[in-house]
Amino acid sequence: MSVFPIMKKVPGDGVDIQLAGWCDFDATIQGAILCIHGLSANLQCWSQIAASLRTGRPLMAMDLRGRGHSGQPPTGYSLAAHVEDIHCVLDALKIDRITLMGHSLGAYISLAFAAAHPERMDRLILVDGGGDLPPEQWELVNQAIKPALARLGKVFPSFEEYVAPLKHSPLFQPWTEVLENYFRYEIIAVDGGIRSRINPDNIWEEAENLAKADIGSKYSQVPCPTLILRATDGLFVKEDVVLPMETAELMVRQIPQARLFDVAGTNHYSIVFYPHAGRDQAIADFLAGQ
Repeated sequence: MSVFPIMKKVPGDGVDIQLAGWCDFDATIQGAILCIHGLSANLQCWSQIAASLRTGRPLMAMDLRGRGHSGQPPTGYSLAAHVEDIHCVLDALKIDRITLMGHSLGAYISLAFAAAHPERMDRLILVDGGGDLPPEQWELVNQAIKPALARLGKVFPSFEEYVAPLKHSPLFQPWTEVLENYFRYEIIAVDGGIRSRINPDNIWEEAENLAKADIGSKYSQVPCPTLILRATDGLFVKEDVVLPMETAELMVRQIPQARLFDVAGTNHYSIVFYPHAGRDQAIADFLAGQ
């Protein structure tokens, strides 16, 4: 599989959506995997998994509205809006059924799509997300991800200064080419230097709408085989895991065809940004029906 994706713009629900394909868009893409990133992320977060995963299936990723190189409407950031964007993307690509793989917020979006459009689902992979968390756990998670959101809305004199705090963060160790490309992809030149393409107001709207969503009610509506990948380590302390074991076990009980795999030694970020043979094998076995 090529390390460098092919880029393609397709229409979402009233907004252009940027796609990346570690595959040939002109060839058949039935049986494809569509990857959905997290809250302040972009499609490049899937580069490591795209490089190491061996499934024989075409792999694609999309920038959510307001992120990366997709369109950025002033409002309209919710699970429902992203679900309709995915629906439009599948129609534009003439894909009848899809495997969705979502990380963090992307797991919630993928779960919501599976519940809303069961006829379009082949399989579902939830990567450290999708949990119906109690308020106290949400607060721990929100505090833990604040450092990664601090770059939004700020102008930096150079890319080097933009990534300096991130390079020294314990969340991104070691610093890799994957991370370098990921953060370069999200910046734009402005007066005085560079900044993230993301409007922080859109992120706060997204977070507020997610907090209101009744996630647990969607579990029983997921019709397809589901793999839940859980990072075992917290971000800064043991307790700030994004998917606690008791939450993951509840998901397995309530999602009809769900199974759980602990990705040992990973946190919420390293579960996607770094090589992990166990993760890749669990995905490959799941997609092969094992």
